[in-house]
Amino acid sequence: MEQDRLEFNALILAGGRSSRLGGVPKQGLVFHGDTLLQRSLAAASGAICTVVVGPDPGALPAGVLSCREQPEFAGPAAAVAAGLEALAQAGSERTYTLVLACDMPKVSAAVEALTAALAGDPGADAIIACAEDGRAQQLAGFYRTAVLKRAARELASRGALNNSSMRALLASLDVQLVTVPAGSTADVDTWDDAAALGVDAGSRDEGQDRRGSN
Repeated sequence: MEQDRLEFNALILAGGRSSRLGGVPKQGLVFHGDTLLQRSLAAASGAICTVVVGPDPGALPAGVLSCREQPEFAGPAAAVAAGLEALAQAGSERTYTLVLACDMPKVSAAVEALTAALAGDPGADAIIACAEDGRAQQLAGFYRTAVLKRAARELASRGALNNSSMRALLASLDVQLVTVPAGSTADVDTWDDAAALGVDAGSRDEGQDRRGSN
């Protein structure tokens, strides 16, 4: 594989309702001193350009963009489409786009495994993390940007982009699963998940205050 094909952009999805966390934004929860958003940004640090898709994320590292799917809470497919559009408007086009949800505190290890697989020139439209139990994690994967954009346009042309799942977005893609280190795609959907992973809910009040100001 040619070295320039290893260059990629990244989308961090951080716009869900967090309904099973009582509406507390996941990106502000803390793991080992960093917020989950900071952990995701670190996992994607090899990207040429990164976009955070979701509510106002506050201060971001230099060069990291932010946007919001419209309408708000329109689901992951709409969020991916919004992020791709933000990258296009920024003039950044790369062969691959890394898509990550912001609720996997140990995802850096998964990204490393996926990057190694990508360097092997898999030929597929996407390489997606597969947990040790065989479950695919579609929000931890590298996607051929042109194919992902085409899939988003196809959904939009049918009026089906809003409220669509990642499964619907990826239905036509040739996907390769890559087994990643145990626990690296474990996500935080509930407070029990947070406790099991050692995620600190200390930012809960801040998240509630932020929502109240919107």
